[in-house]
Formats: sequence, C-alpha cells, structure tokens
Amino acid sequence: MIEPTILAIESSCDETSAAVIRGGQVLSNIVATQAVHEQYGGVVPELASRAHQQNIIPVVTQALSKANVTKTDLNAVAFTRGPGLLGALLVGCTFAKSFALGLDIPLIEVNHMQAHILAHFIDEPKPNFPFLCLTVSGGHTQVVLVKSHLDMQVIGQTTDDAVGEAFDKTAKMLGLPYPGGPMLDKTAATGNPKAFQFPVGNMPGYDFSFSGIKTAVLYFLKDQTKQNPDFVQENLADICASVQFTLIQTLLKKLVQASKDLGIREVAIAGGVSANSGLRQALQDYAKKYNWTVYIPAFEYCTDNAGMIAIAAHYQYLAGDFTGQLASPDPRMKI
Repeated sequence: MIEPTILAIESSCDETSAAVIRGGQVLSNIVATQAVHEQYGGVVPELASRAHQQNIIPVVTQALSKANVTKTDLNAVAFTRGPGLLGALLVGCTFAKSFALGLDIPLIEVNHMQAHILAHFIDEPKPNFPFLCLTVSGGHTQVVLVKSHLDMQVIGQTTDDAVGEAFDKTAKMLGLPYPGGPMLDKTAATGNPKAFQFPVGNMPGYDFSFSGIKTAVLYFLKDQTKQNPDFVQENLADICASVQFTLIQTLLKKLVQASKDLGIREVAIAGGVSANSGLRQALQDYAKKYNWTVYIPAFEYCTDNAGMIAIAAHYQYLAGDFTGQLASPDPRMKI
C-alpha cells in the first residue's frame, strides 16, 4: 500500500482529537478542548477521562466526514499509547482497538513525544536528517537528536520540572488565569525582559532544571510585595517578560551547546511551549547568529492534536510497525 488511509486518535491529556491522513497528507484534524478544567486552574485527570468519553465519537465522526472518508476506506487505526494521563490514554486506546477490531484492519501505537517532532513532516519545509529538536511542553523538556523518522535519541532532558510547568506555575503566582503559560506570554509582550534578573539553570551536559527559577520567583515576589503590596500589579508585564526571557535563555543555551558539539545546524522546536511567541522569535534570532536552518511548527500542530499522531502513524505503517489487541497505555512511555 503506497498511500495508506489512517484514522489517528489523540487523548493523552485534555484534548480529544481525531485526524485522517492519506499518503502522508492530513485531510482532517479535529480537536475538542475541555473547558471544565478552567475553574480548577489545571487539568483534573478524572474529569479529562470523562470528557474524552463524551467527545471521542463526535470527534471521530467529524474527522471522517471532513476528510470525505468512510470507515471502509481506512487501512489502519492509530492511537497515542503514551506518555500521558492513564485514564485519558485508556479512552483513546480502547476506542482505537475496538474500531480496528471491528473493521479487521491493523492497529498502530504512537509515542506522543515522537509525534510532536514528526509534526514537522506534515507541511513544507521539512527538516533534513539529522536534526536537533527542542521538545517543550507542560510535561516534558527534551533535546532530541533525530536521525530518521523512526530513529530518535534523547540527549538532554529536565531533571525536575518541565518548562511548561515553570510557565504555568509562575503565571499562577502572578494571579493570571488558566491556561497560565499562554497568558504569561501575552502579558510579556509589552514588558521589559531585562527589568528583573532570575537565575539561569546550568545542569551538566544538555540537561535542564527549572525548579530553581520557580523558587527564585516565589521569594522575589514575597520580598517585593512586603515592601509594596501593589508591586505585582504595577510591574506585571515586566515580571512576565523577565521570567519568559530567563526560561528561553535556559532552553536555548543547551540547544546551542548541542548544536556546536554535534555539528548540526538543522534545528527545530516542538510541543505546546513551541507556540510561545518569545521562544519562536528567539529561535529566529539564534538562527541568524549561529547560521541555523530552523523549523517552527504551525500553531495547530504545536499543542496536542491527532494530526501529529497521524503523520507518525504514516511512517510506522510504511515500516510495518503495527501492534496488537493486547496493547495497553503507557503513561511514562519514552522515546
């Protein structure tokens, strides 16, 4: 089969998504978000699982309809096996297995983090191998050496918190609404990134640490608000810009180091935090400084979506990489 038609399902966290891909071309990519978590200031796993159960059939139906594809046109069904929330993954996994079994077609399990990286192969321009990918999200921060579509090696990662968590928790300290990371980014746009200094983490090799900056921001805000109760309100944009600048410097410092050590100038970013405007602009600036060719995903493929699961499944289908009905979710699945 040269041009397989695949239904892909993503349910790792709080987005229920389905996509259809044919011959490597994404025909539809439907995402249902879950507003229920806003009142809690973060994702509640049990509520996420229930919302996936409610959304998955309508989302799959819409994805097939938009792609003008029927169930009998499908050659395989793909799903996110991990990493992610166990209950959320279980909904997508169970649905995909049942769907594939009913149609008597192959099943493909996809690694969520590999899919984030392979999102770069949905549209042009596409990276050349090997390339480095900075994969950044609420749960992961990794530098990945990408040797081929299915051969990837994590060469650096966070030793504690993910950078997305650092964005979100800082936003919460500042009283910004959920989701915190995008709100901090928006507020930082009018601030001075050099207004306040925070520590840049410096771990061995290509690893990261973000727990230190969260603690530094916490004590900084406590000290300043003791002197001036209105300090945060009066300096909100500058605080956001300064924190964002520090986090981005921490990320790109390791990326520069890896690029120099390995002699690789093809550089990409992926994951939810790759939607951050400050990071996207900084990567463009670094491209000029270090003569990099950079790849930045379209916004719709930054956050969790089934389009990226579909493109990963496409390459796995061509490689004959299928799974069976005994497949189960792996919340801590690694590349």
